Amino acid sequence: MPATVGRRMDRLAPVRRATRGVDRRTAVRAGVIATVAYAAWLAIGAFGRPYNFFDMKIYHGAVVWWANGNELYEFIAPSTTLGFTYPPFGALVMLPMALVPVEVAGWLNALASIGALALVLAGLLRPIVDRLGWPLWYTVGIATPMAIAIEPGRETLGYGQVNLLLFALIMADLIGLRWRARRGTRFDDAVGPLRRFVFSGAWAGVGIGLATAVKLTPALFVAYLVITRQWRAAATAVGTTIGVTLAGFALVGAESRAYFGGVLWQTERVGAADMTPNQSLAGLLARLYDSIETPGLLWLSFSVLVLALGLSRAVSARADGDELTAFTLVGLTANVVSPISWSHHLVWVIPAVIVLADAALRRREASRGVAQRPGQASSYGGLPGVNGLRPPIWYPTLTGLRHGVAAVGLYLLFLISPIWPYEHQLPEVSHYQDGLFGALMENSLAVALIVLVAALPWRPGAEPAFYADRFGRAASAVRGS
Repeated sequence: MPATVGRRMDRLAPVRRATRGVDRRTAVRAGVIATVAYAAWLAIGAFGRPYNFFDMKIYHGAVVWWANGNELYEFIAPSTTLGFTYPPFGALVMLPMALVPVEVAGWLNALASIGALALVLAGLLRPIVDRLGWPLWYTVGIATPMAIAIEPGRETLGYGQVNLLLFALIMADLIGLRWRARRGTRFDDAVGPLRRFVFSGAWAGVGIGLATAVKLTPALFVAYLVITRQWRAAATAVGTTIGVTLAGFALVGAESRAYFGGVLWQTERVGAADMTPNQSLAGLLARLYDSIETPGLLWLSFSVLVLALGLSRAVSARADGDELTAFTLVGLTANVVSPISWSHHLVWVIPAVIVLADAALRRREASRGVAQRPGQASSYGGLPGVNGLRPPIWYPTLTGLRHGVAAVGLYLLFLISPIWPYEHQLPEVSHYQDGLFGALMENSLAVALIVLVAALPWRPGAEPAFYADRFGRAASAVRGS
């Protein structure tokens, strides 16, 4: 018996050597990440829909059709009325897919999208975890599957869409602006001209330009850059868009003329406005009017109002040193005012949840300093600590509660996605078939977007991304706060 036990212990020696450098806390954190990933997988199965790379099959079929010498925009997917709707530059980017089967293309797109999302979350969460002292890898490991599980994430991956990749391009410019704001600090010590160029942020605007060349709606970010006088980034974005578009004319002139001369204006190619997954303002109004088409004048009037509100609040957020919230507001506004915003387009709820959660944490942290000596006034929002009274002992716990509840509620709404149990299609079934509650549920994501544009809070001084040459005084003030 002792000899047998000794042999078994000898077999465990390689395992002990392999795990010697892994402490218990790291192992627990890895287990938590695995548990969250499994829970996200179960949530996708419970709240998602059957996915079979439906959109990817259209893209793949179109580029294969095109590679075989046919006209790109004449392609119609079998058993559908749908064809290729992206600009020619998008077709050129997707053309290598013609070399692999559609399932391979779908999984490659999913892996690239997940990797891009993880990188974006690392960039967005870095200032927060640095302030709180959390490990970045652990936070991103939890946040990534949680983001994939909600409606925009799972629909993008399941349908083989490119929304997360475009989202990453735009958010890369946010990181570039952040790095550019830190010129003259640690990034000047970067070794090599390439690293210095990357960390200088001088390239900020390229991502928005490329995203606009693929899907047009990111052009609203160019307008935001112009309004906030970020001239270099705006010029870079416009130059990138024009450059790749002209390159498209040079390489595939016939397709470029066909797209900009006709396909761009054929909105019926993508589906009817009242379809349930269209969670834009136009879709909301069409369903409220129980009509296949959106009431044009009403939509235009409300779109102008939402556009003005969203951009003005984004400018204010940036002026207070919160560029992340500013970008989020612009992205949400683009989702609202676009004629078609399918549920997989709504990726901007991901940073919105982050902003709300961080706002709750920041307010709770700030409230801990409110419990001062009797008679000492509070420095946080003019709340307790006045008239010589000590604030209640529960005050730090409840401070930020409404933002925390909003973050959890927003996440759960997009996790459960209650639009699908109440999906209706005219003329067969009215959008009021299930009463007012059913109509509310069918439009719930659109309503949430509009509320976010109107009420998403920003965090003064949280993540300034000012240009040092033009806004140096403001940037220095924020960094010193």
